[in-house]
Amino acid sequence: MGITERKEREKEHRREEIIDAAQTIFFQKGLQLATMDEIAEAAELSKGTLYLYYKSKEDLYLAVLARGMDILYDMFSTVVAESEPIAKKIAHLLDAYLRYFKEQRNYFRMFFFFDNPQVHKQVSEEMLQACATHNMKVWNIVIGLIREGIEEGVIDHSIDPKQAAVILWASSSGLMRQMDREDHYWSDVMGVNLEEALRRANAMILASMMTEGAKTQFREAVV
Repeated sequence: MGITERKEREKEHRREEIIDAAQTIFFQKGLQLATMDEIAEAAELSKGTLYLYYKSKEDLYLAVLARGMDILYDMFSTVVAESEPIAKKIAHLLDAYLRYFKEQRNYFRMFFFFDNPQVHKQVSEEMLQACATHNMKVWNIVIGLIREGIEEGVIDHSIDPKQAAVILWASSSGLMRQMDREDHYWSDVMGVNLEEALRRANAMILASMMTEGAKTQFREAVV
């Protein structure tokens, strides 16, 4: 191994150590309360060294968020690789998102970083583009599966794959955020099981997308 290659590997290793430390702090405190001093201490580095790798706390936050997106991408890729009918794959994709919410709750919460426009000003264009690339990989999995369903005659040809993907995401994410924030209110006060509501909402949306000939297959897929 040459000197240049070794230095690059050492640099990448250091970068991963920094992200590991940042992830620990962000998961504990969130973006607003976490500080670069705390991250530097967790990484056993000087704060100045952190800034050699990341221009801001928000850039580091996106680096951690990209990990979360890659985990979701891997889960979705596993579903797409299944030897199952398209209807089942789409249903399983939504199940995988719910499982992600349950198993990777901290990453799920990080997805809503962009809800605060003021924070965007602290993020470098480089990190925004990198995060957008990771994000698009996930979207392309969902859009591609819906498009495949249209080509196979399972999903109505009038459906726009991108619009359908957004609708499914918005419905699922909206209910999951309520599950994350106010699950006890909905269950104890309103008598609503949000997980059951989520599954019902997904079933209703998917049924509305299916061709008449595929609806029987779809009913079997969600049982």
